[in-house]
Amino acid sequence: MAINVALVGFGMASQVFHAPLIMAEPRLNLHTVVQRQSQTARESYPTVQVVADLGEALANPAIELIVIATPNQTHADLAAQALSAGKHVVVDKPFTLNSLQADQLIALAEHQQRVLSVFHNRRWDGDFLTTKAVIDAGWLGRLVSYECHYDRYRPQLKQGAWREQASAGSGILYDLGSHLIDQAVVLFGLPQTITAQLAKQRDGAQTVDYFDLRLGYAELQVTLKAGMLVREPGPRFSVHGTHGSWLKAGIDPQEAALKAGQTPNSPNWGQEPAADWGLLNTEANGLALRGTIETLAGDYPAYYRNFAQAISGEAALAVSAKQARAVIRLIELAEQSAAEQRTLVM
Repeated sequence: MAINVALVGFGMASQVFHAPLIMAEPRLNLHTVVQRQSQTARESYPTVQVVADLGEALANPAIELIVIATPNQTHADLAAQALSAGKHVVVDKPFTLNSLQADQLIALAEHQQRVLSVFHNRRWDGDFLTTKAVIDAGWLGRLVSYECHYDRYRPQLKQGAWREQASAGSGILYDLGSHLIDQAVVLFGLPQTITAQLAKQRDGAQTVDYFDLRLGYAELQVTLKAGMLVREPGPRFSVHGTHGSWLKAGIDPQEAALKAGQTPNSPNWGQEPAADWGLLNTEANGLALRGTIETLAGDYPAYYRNFAQAISGEAALAVSAKQARAVIRLIELAEQSAAEQRTLVM
């Protein structure tokens, strides 16, 4: 039987990502949405139960999985309530506001023997999957630099948006930074040092809207950057090594497809047009090779597919809570580095 899911919150994250991806996974059943005020969930999914109180979902023995897609400052408390009620839990990124909260949730999940994960869906971006494949293939040789950007041009603040307000967990370091840090740790593990610059660049900005993180490894420099005043973006990925370089522009198409109402069952899901394929310049057996590499198809459905398999004991959990905790710890250290204007040794 399918695992019944309660989705807590029905903002952009739920409407664009969680609800469609849950609906696309045959092992899961979107049973309930917890939405306090609006009726948009009932309009979008008329067969799904909509309740205003989380307690009602937690008290329902038919519901096994709680997905938390609410503002960042609520994640820790709601996840603790769900775990204490004996539910498996998925938390939208960022996991928590700090590593202490993350440690407490990890301990609670272990005590309750429940599966706890964080929605780091961008591990399944096609551009990241392709970059990882290029690195793993050894075409670049020994890596010396890796740079990844998540730039946007949004000069105007979004009025009323909690992500734009001066509160704990707001700003793009927690938002976009969570993705870029997670991808870097997947590729290279934890760094030896971290150096960060954080800024409020837009007129009237109340929280961080620019970051430049430098993660130091033994022979590799990792640069992670994001800004909201980048009208003409450069490459998203720039990776260089002793044998060659890899440059990849563009952005994974899955978010845009979901916003447009497409489902993961649509034809050619996650595939990029040839114009967005990345450039590889390398050598093999004394021959210079330069050309494009077809981008691997993105696969956001893989996240919930794996989570359902992990609950059933069919597969190891791809995104563990301990991995997500490492991301939060690096965000903490980035904030400390920026505040003290120095490099921190891990």
